[in-house]
Amino acid sequence: MTRRRLRIAVWCAALLAFAGCTVLAQRTEAPAPGSPDRAQIEQLLAAVMVVPSRPNAADYQRGCKVGEGCVFGPSWSDDTDAPGGHDGCDTRNDVLGEQLTDVVFRQGTRNCVVLSGQLADPYSGKTVPFSKANAGDIQIDHVYPLAAAWDFGASTWPLERRMEFANDTRYNLLAVTGSINQGKSDDTPQDWLPPDGAYHCFYAGKYLTVAVQYRLPISEADKSALTRVAKGCD
Repeated sequence: MTRRRLRIAVWCAALLAFAGCTVLAQRTEAPAPGSPDRAQIEQLLAAVMVVPSRPNAADYQRGCKVGEGCVFGPSWSDDTDAPGGHDGCDTRNDVLGEQLTDVVFRQGTRNCVVLSGQLADPYSGKTVPFSKANAGDIQIDHVYPLAAAWDFGASTWPLERRMEFANDTRYNLLAVTGSINQGKSDDTPQDWLPPDGAYHCFYAGKYLTVAVQYRLPISEADKSALTRVAKGCD
C-alpha cells in the first residue's frame, strides 16, 4: 500500500469512527419493483405537515382489558368505517386474505379465516410461509405506528376516527414478518427503516401517504431521513 493510499485508509477509518459514516454509508440497492420514484416521494414530503420533534402525549393505553384505556378500540375490530369494515371478518384476516398468495381459508367462514398462505414480505423481500398454527410468524404492521399517531395528534381525535385509523387496510396495514414487526415497534423513520434497502422507497411512500391521508405530521428528523431515502429512489 502506498503512503497516499494509507493516508486515505486512515482518513476513512476516522470518518467511520467519529462521523458515524453517515456520508459514506449510502444505500446501493435499486428500489424494489413498484416503489414510488423520487418525484412522488418529494411531492408527498411537500404535502405533509412537519413539526420540530415527536411530542409525548399522555394517557396512551392500547390495551382493552378492564381498567385500560383501549384508545384505538379493540384490536382488529370489524366495527369501523375503515375499508373492509362491517364485512363480517376481522381486520387481521382481511389483511392476510388480501396480501398473501396461495391463500387457504377455513371452510364455513365465507373466505374469512386464513389457514395458510405465502407472504412476500414488503420490508425484506423474502417469501415467508404462513400457517395459522404459527400465526405469530406473520404479524400486521401499522406503517404509521399507533403510539406515534397518538403522540402526533390522534389523541385529540374521536374514538371512531382512531378505530378507523387502526383498521385501515387500504393505507396503514401491512402483513410483515413477525421479527421485523417486533424490531420496528413504535419507531418512526428517524429511527427505523426496512432491513433491506431496496424497500426503503416503498416504505417512505407508504408512511408519507398515511401521514397525508390522516393529516398527521412528521418530525424534522423523520423528514430528514425520508429526504435521504428519496434521493435514492430515481
